[in-house]
Amino acid sequence: MTTTTASVDTLRFATAGSVDDGKSTLVGRLLHDSKSVLTDQLEAVERASRNRGQDAPDLALLTDGLRAEREQGITIDVAYRYFATTSRRFILADTPGHVQYTRNMVTGASTAELTVILVDARNGVVEQTRRHAVIAALLRVPHVVLAVNKMDLVDYRESVFAGIAEEFGTFANRLGIPGIASVPVSALAGDNVVESSARMDWYGGPTLLEHLQAVPVGSDAAAPDTRFPVQYVIRPRTAEHPDYRGYAGRLASGALRVGDRVTVLPAGLTTTVVGLDLLGEPVEEAWAPQSLTVSLADDIDVSRGDLIVSGAVPEPVRDIEATVTHLDERPLRVGDHVLLKHTTRTVRAIVKDVPYLLDVSTLGRRERPEALRANEIGHLVLRTAEPLALDSYAANRSTGSFLLIDPADGTTRTAGMVGEAFPPTAKEPLRGVLT
Repeated sequence: MTTTTASVDTLRFATAGSVDDGKSTLVGRLLHDSKSVLTDQLEAVERASRNRGQDAPDLALLTDGLRAEREQGITIDVAYRYFATTSRRFILADTPGHVQYTRNMVTGASTAELTVILVDARNGVVEQTRRHAVIAALLRVPHVVLAVNKMDLVDYRESVFAGIAEEFGTFANRLGIPGIASVPVSALAGDNVVESSARMDWYGGPTLLEHLQAVPVGSDAAAPDTRFPVQYVIRPRTAEHPDYRGYAGRLASGALRVGDRVTVLPAGLTTTVVGLDLLGEPVEEAWAPQSLTVSLADDIDVSRGDLIVSGAVPEPVRDIEATVTHLDERPLRVGDHVLLKHTTRTVRAIVKDVPYLLDVSTLGRRERPEALRANEIGHLVLRTAEPLALDSYAANRSTGSFLLIDPADGTTRTAGMVGEAFPPTAKEPLRGVLT
């Protein structure tokens, strides 16, 4: 494993692609060629490959950890991998390609700052490619990489790569995705994954790993507005700390400093930060995504689920419009009662309306659907029993997102993003109506 230093930063990224596009092999190649595979792991993969009659190690086995995945040669669950180079640490979410596991991509990409969308050079852009691009746009993933794989099977032709990159770029532009980096690769042969390929000398850009190392890092953590969801109230009531009251949680965005004027939502009470404890030590300042304990000047009623904010103060609301991806096998219909979990706060809610579904192939809308079904993307109107302090998802991915949960069995039903479905740069065809 490559040694890291204390000064390196961390990039969270997700991979997505259609079935048999070679995504697990790409991830395996990335781990193997960056020297991020332990010796015993590689030996286990070599043994498993020999048992399957393969002459060379099947690098896909480095990520397909479930028995069913290895037997079928597919990815089913989100597989998280951690690796590092001398310049950056990486948290990789390898997500499934099957349509029925699209919900898993939502899980993997929801916290990602970059998504690698894989395309088979022989097949080009297919419906699942467009679906993954739509999800990346919905989740406001800041960076998207198109990896055109299996270039060895099309004789490394530049024209094949250029045509796919142009088609995908046109579609991504309609979605408002800000910038696409396209890289031609062969995961099986190792071309342009970690090392540059002599067989594609017409390509002058970075390898996939070089791009991952160079892309800027930083999203909600650098947002100017501070959001601190209270997770736990600390009241020791000991002889040493008879009156201590601290509010523990993780900074979702922005920074907190001793002396800051803050507002506690949804009550709307204003007070001052008088103390910050980080890892048991007092500090003058803390930044997202650090976990800390906050002390306030006034003895006010603050409990789990409240939001301590500075900067722009969101108005607590009970009527919420959001774009959602439905995750549950059971359809979601108007009138359904759910629990809405927003940061550390959970409230009762009811589905008031499902105005439309989004067709990922045409980017048109299907008005007034009967229900939302598994893996479908649509728009919801919700009414909550208690007010919630929400940001738009475009402004803050942490405090602009929520989950809908079945109150009977605790099943996660739907993932929601407050506000408009796509960035304002998305093109007019998104507003088209399907018949």
